[in-house]
Amino acid sequence: MEGKCDVILLDYGFSMFGLRARIALAEKGVTYEFREEDLSNKSQLLLEMNPVHKKIPVLIHHGKPVCESTIIVQYIDDAWHDDFSPLLPTDPYLRVQARFWADFVDKKIYEGGRKIWKAKGEDQELTKNEFIDLLKILEGQLGEKPYLIGDSFGYADIVLIPFSLWFYTLDTVLNMTIEKECTKLAQWVKRCNERESVSKTLPHPQKYCEMVLEREKKQGR
Repeated sequence: MEGKCDVILLDYGFSMFGLRARIALAEKGVTYEFREEDLSNKSQLLLEMNPVHKKIPVLIHHGKPVCESTIIVQYIDDAWHDDFSPLLPTDPYLRVQARFWADFVDKKIYEGGRKIWKAKGEDQELTKNEFIDLLKILEGQLGEKPYLIGDSFGYADIVLIPFSLWFYTLDTVLNMTIEKECTKLAQWVKRCNERESVSKTLPHPQKYCEMVLEREKKQGR
């Protein structure tokens, strides 16, 4: 096992993207040093390690940076390879399926959720319905499987599960009924949270909700 100084994660506590890296590291049992970034005053190390985007998360392994959350999760799977608990399937077709649905999360779920907060009145109601439709597409992929790609918790699940914090917040603040309308997805969330890597990494949904409300208040929305 490597020491903490060999693996550093530059991150922010409530980052959906950083949570992915932390769950993947927990799944692999990797010991690492967590360094929380002040996003309004980014550290010199962050700017040096990610000069292109200047964003978190950044995984630093033996002094070398790996940037972008999905790439970080894939790197963790490769760098700490374990035949018994791979994050990406070994079957080539299932691997590309995992990557496809991870891409769907980043391009559709993330953007769909952001639109809800930006919209007002009737437009917000429209975006809320569109978001539910996107979640139902994920339910279609889930089907009767325990996890998105099959019987094992893996890459696609890690990419999506941090956004379950959004589900609680949207239900609480904007009176959405995600858990009621997407029962399979709600069951999937509970199943994922039974894993120690998830339950000990994700902040409590209520705490996350409070953070969002505070942020919205500061931004005058």
